Amino acid sequence: MKKYKNYIIGAGILILGIILGNIFSGGSSEVIVKDGEHEYVQDPVTKLWTCAMHPQIRMEEPGNCPICGMELIPLEESNDSSENIASNEIIMTPEAIQLANIQTSVVTKSNASKEIRLLGKVKPDERRLYSQVSHIPGRIERLYVNFTGEKVFRGQKMVRIYSPDLITAQKELFEAIRSRDIYPQLYTASRNKLKLWKLSDKQIDAIEKSGVVSEQLDIYSDYSGYVMKRNVELGDHIMAGSNLFDIANLSSVWIMFEAYEADIPWIHINDMVEFTIQAIPGKEFKGKVTYVDPFVSSNTRVAKVRVELKNPGNKLLPEMYASGIINAKLSGVEDAIMIPKSAVLWTGKRGVVYVKVPHEKTISFVYREIILGEDLGDFYIVKNGLNEGEVVATNGVFRIDASAQLIGQKSMMNPEGGKVSTGGHAGMDMGGDSASDMENKDSKNEDMSNMVMIDKSKIDAKFKQQLGKVVTEYIKLKDAFADDNSTLAQKEAKNVKNSLENVDMLLLLGDAHNVWMKSLKPLKEAAAKIQNSKEIGTQRDAFLILGKQLSDAISTLGIKTENGQPLYLDFCPMADNNNGGYWLSFDKEIRNPYLGGKMPTCGEIKATY
Repeated sequence: MKKYKNYIIGAGILILGIILGNIFSGGSSEVIVKDGEHEYVQDPVTKLWTCAMHPQIRMEEPGNCPICGMELIPLEESNDSSENIASNEIIMTPEAIQLANIQTSVVTKSNASKEIRLLGKVKPDERRLYSQVSHIPGRIERLYVNFTGEKVFRGQKMVRIYSPDLITAQKELFEAIRSRDIYPQLYTASRNKLKLWKLSDKQIDAIEKSGVVSEQLDIYSDYSGYVMKRNVELGDHIMAGSNLFDIANLSSVWIMFEAYEADIPWIHINDMVEFTIQAIPGKEFKGKVTYVDPFVSSNTRVAKVRVELKNPGNKLLPEMYASGIINAKLSGVEDAIMIPKSAVLWTGKRGVVYVKVPHEKTISFVYREIILGEDLGDFYIVKNGLNEGEVVATNGVFRIDASAQLIGQKSMMNPEGGKVSTGGHAGMDMGGDSASDMENKDSKNEDMSNMVMIDKSKIDAKFKQQLGKVVTEYIKLKDAFADDNSTLAQKEAKNVKNSLENVDMLLLLGDAHNVWMKSLKPLKEAAAKIQNSKEIGTQRDAFLILGKQLSDAISTLGIKTENGQPLYLDFCPMADNNNGGYWLSFDKEIRNPYLGGKMPTCGEIKATY
């Protein structure tokens, strides 16, 4: 009995030792796998965590993204062994697709058509512009038509003139009448002389019948229309051939549209133009193109496109504005491959698209350079690089490109591929780079950052407003330093840090997103350093970084301050041990945050936002 008791005690001690061993060793991390008669130990599969906005991040524990600070999500690996993921694919999680609002469309073929919008003006028909001249020299004694815009008719009296030459000619006619039977040729010559001065037979017959020399003569209009310009005044002396009035017949007019040089190949004679006149709302006009200017203006880079139109009632007046549309087709181009403009990223001479890879479970895209053809308004013709039926990203393309840059794949700004610096945001070793390699990379990325062109007008207004709130808190921090108050600076630095947390990074796309992410980490670190330090010198060193990063972000991305208040960039050359320092202020009055009470007015305004 005693023997069995010893066995029981020994077994109990063994079991207790196993339990204590598991407790102190943190549990077994090995999995026993049986394969027939054999057993072997297999390490368990480590669960990975990733960022919905930056899927290249892989972490073994949950937490926040080292780039953007978003909470990490579990990485769902594909269990479909049939999906072969190529090394050049940019994998996107469903969450990233949704957050980035990535949309796709199928590449299709269609006839090349384009809606061309034109702006123009009503102009007089140049073939119906006339000059009313006087063929008799003399002096203007009376103006029957005396203002611009007056309507005149053919045969209407225009002016009365006094002409010594006309008096001499009439005397010659009377002498010729008396000797008409003897010298009939002289009589005919005298009448023809008056006819050459555009006197009608009726006027000459009246002169012969009166038998009296007329000192003055009326000149009649040769045309019907409107007076565009009056060139004479009462009492003017005129020569034979002098232009008295410019007359325009507006029974038909020209609509002269302006076409940009890129649209000229699309416009042909007899193309139908539908247009409206701003001064005649609610009515649509139609006309055919009768002429396309063979010359492009060197100043405006446009060519004239003419439409001729009848003008009953003279409702269309010169210089009225017109807006026209031509539904044009490009001749000789059929079944062209077309993609939306939003799918294309431009960088110099290259056009870049991201093509969706046809996997069943994994969502991924590949970088592809294409050659573009004609501009179709909302679409481009693709000359080379895409096939019908392929799927391209048409919205959120900058997000895909940013992910490609971060994981070292080919991208718009890095067509050769390879690792690029993330500006230290990842907060981890990216693998075996020497100090000299990192220095070379940093200098290369610094050069590339200077090449980034961001249109501030396209930055979301909400982001600019949020950045304006950050600046408001920053100004309070600046005032604390100007008053040499380190305790207040700690409090205001905390407010700056909180306002940075409230800035929604998802409002930015592409290069703008990368610029802000590059600035965000040093901004937060500087604010935290001010908050955690009580020594004002250390605080001001961090404030120097804070002002530099914030002003650079504002210069690149823009800002909206409260009530549109102007923001000034100030500079003091004596700050930072005479290296100089910048800061932002709402006031034109200088209050130096680096020197405080020692030199409160040292500095000058360098820029205004």
